Amino acid sequence: MAPQTSRPEWTPEGAGSEFTSHVLAGVMGGHDGMEAGRVMRPASARAGLSVDEHVAGVLAGDRSILARTITLVESNAPAHMEKGQEVLQRLLPHSEAALRVGITGVPGAGKSTLIEALGMQLIGAGHKVAVLAIDPTSSLTRGSILGDKTRMTRLVREENAFIRPSPTSGMLGGVARKTRESMLVCAAAGFDVVLIETVGTGQSEISVRSMTDFFLLVLIPGGGDELQGIKKGVVELADAIAVNKADGPLRIKAEAARAEYNRALHYLTPGTPGWTPRAYTCSAATGDGVAALWQVVEKYVTITRTNGFFAERRLRQNLEWLHLLVDEQLRTYFYAHPAVQQLLPHIEQAVAAGEQPATTAARQLLAAATNLQE
Repeated sequence: MAPQTSRPEWTPEGAGSEFTSHVLAGVMGGHDGMEAGRVMRPASARAGLSVDEHVAGVLAGDRSILARTITLVESNAPAHMEKGQEVLQRLLPHSEAALRVGITGVPGAGKSTLIEALGMQLIGAGHKVAVLAIDPTSSLTRGSILGDKTRMTRLVREENAFIRPSPTSGMLGGVARKTRESMLVCAAAGFDVVLIETVGTGQSEISVRSMTDFFLLVLIPGGGDELQGIKKGVVELADAIAVNKADGPLRIKAEAARAEYNRALHYLTPGTPGWTPRAYTCSAATGDGVAALWQVVEKYVTITRTNGFFAERRLRQNLEWLHLLVDEQLRTYFYAHPAVQQLLPHIEQAVAAGEQPATTAARQLLAAATNLQE
């Protein structure tokens, strides 16, 4: 078959073949690694798995269906929410066995590198590891980079690892709005360790504590953070502190930071009965101290399972999740209410112009949504 040629209308007179496009016949497979004769299904053909297909695929460990199921439960589209909740309901009994570990820390502390080093060791010990990496969402463009996979080049190639970046979408506390749901789906898929990496913006990174079994705070030596150990906030919620980058010339500073934090932790009330948080040093780059960190996690799990606090914390977390969802759904109901939608632009204009206090405006909107009289 002879190649087809075409020239744009704006081709200059007397021009040669430099403006000519040549369309060649296609190749029947094999040239791009695909099997000959294989046809890619269009998106429309792949869309719309049934609830049974989602559940069966996740329980079978199908990574493609796992990713699509997380996308389903993360969606806030009304058409997806009911279906996603039904999938979660059926997966919930299969999601209790996984150990949930939250990892937070200051920007640049090496959280991704530490997670990769820890994940590789866990996989080597026979575990299946899922990583939920939360990336910040821009307040201007509403976009996220979602580049955590590029920082875990070894872990992303492992068959027994699954990495899922998600945007915060404006959610405070360093986690995504549907992190809990994603965590349960990964656990149902057979991943017995789920690591949640928060954004890492400072002392407000505490939401992850309300959804994990173990909370690890990652810090760096020589960053001026040693004195922060005496402040209440994210430090008092941590079950352990890892001073990362304890290698080379920073090793001495890391040991000094570890000692400072241990002195500070001595004055804080432990958040877990029977457990005293401690600071440790490690190097994600060399692997030193990473295995010892996981031994700390295992010791913590043993103690809390024995004294019953492990189950008690999960029960409290489920109740917190319930109230959080009620707050979220009430907010959605409120702004979707026809009376509120009709009244809101006028009230916003009045508040912006200083003609009405925000407190009065809020009461008027609530009255409109609940049909209550002032």
